[in-house]
Amino acid sequence: MREATVRVGAIDCGTNSIRLLVADVDPISGAVSDVLRRMEIVRLGHGVDRTGVIAPESMERTLAVTREYAAACRDLGAVRARFVATSASRDARNAGEFIDGVQSTFLGHYGAEVSPEVVSGDEEAALSFAGATAGLAAQGVPSPYLVVDIGGGSTEFVRGTALVEAARSVDIGCVRMTERHLLSDPPTAEEIAGATHDIDAAIDLAESTVPLDGVATLVGLAGSVTTITAHLLRLPAYQPERIHLSRASVADVLAACDDLLHLSRTQRIELPYMHPGRVDVIGAGALVWRRVVERVAARAGITEVMTSEHDILDGIALSVAPGPRG
Repeated sequence: MREATVRVGAIDCGTNSIRLLVADVDPISGAVSDVLRRMEIVRLGHGVDRTGVIAPESMERTLAVTREYAAACRDLGAVRARFVATSASRDARNAGEFIDGVQSTFLGHYGAEVSPEVVSGDEEAALSFAGATAGLAAQGVPSPYLVVDIGGGSTEFVRGTALVEAARSVDIGCVRMTERHLLSDPPTAEEIAGATHDIDAAIDLAESTVPLDGVATLVGLAGSVTTITAHLLRLPAYQPERIHLSRASVADVLAACDDLLHLSRTQRIELPYMHPGRVDVIGAGALVWRRVVERVAARAGITEVMTSEHDILDGIALSVAPGPRG
C-alpha cells in the first residue's frame, strides 16, 4: 500500500439494504482499492411509506448489521469512517432514534463516534455520481454522463462530466413501488399500469431539472440494475467483475426488464444470481429501469446502456479519504 493512500470505511444505509466498503483510497488519483465489500438486506424502510416510521424489527436488524460493520472498520484499520443514511431515514418520524443507535454502536464497536448523516437527495446523487464516474473519462467513455441510481425508496438522476451539472432525487424505488402497486405474484396488468403512471410522473419531475437530451452515456447503479444485468448476461452466479462496466443494447435491457417483471417469485428465487432479499422487489426495480432507459433512449438517442458496480459507496469513500481521523 502506497503511503499516499488512506484506509477508510464507507457505509450506505438505504431503504432496502445496508452496505459496507472498507477501501484504500488515493486522494490524488481518486483510485479506490477494495479491502472489503459487504451487503445485507435489512429492509430499514419496510412500511415507512405507509406508516411514516421505521418499524422496531427493521431498526434492530439494521443496528445488528451496523455492529458488524463497525467492528470490521476497527479490525481492518480504517482511520476514518462515514455513515450515510438515505431515503428511509429522511422520511421516518423516528429517524432520530435510529441516528442515536448508530452513534452508540460505532462508539462501542469502532472506538470513535460516527454520526450517521441523513443526506439530502441532491447530496446522495452527487456521491453516486462521483463513485460511478471515477475513471470513466480515462477509459475513453464519452460524456456527458447520466448516472441513475435506483434505490429502495428513491431514484437519483445525475448529469455531468467531470463535475455534477444537474441532479434530482425522486420518490420511486423498488420497495416503494412494490408496496404501493405490485402486490400480486406476478403483478397484474392493472398493477403495472398504476406503477408505470407513478414512475413516468417521477421521471417527468426529474427531467424538469436534469436534461436528458444530449446524454452520451447512461450509467445504471445499485442492486436492481446490477441484478437486471446479471439476468441479461445469464450469469451462473452473481459475478460483479462481469457486471462492472458491461454494456448492453437498449433492446436487450428492455427485454431483461420485462422478463423479470413478469416472473413469479418462485421463478425469480431459482435464478442463480438473485439475492433472496431482492426476490419480491426486483420486478418493481425492473419496471423503473425500463421506463428510465426508454425515456433516455427517446431523448438522447442512446443505443447502449452501461452498468457500474461502483456507486455511492465509492463516492462516500472518496469523500472521507483526505487526512487522518481526528
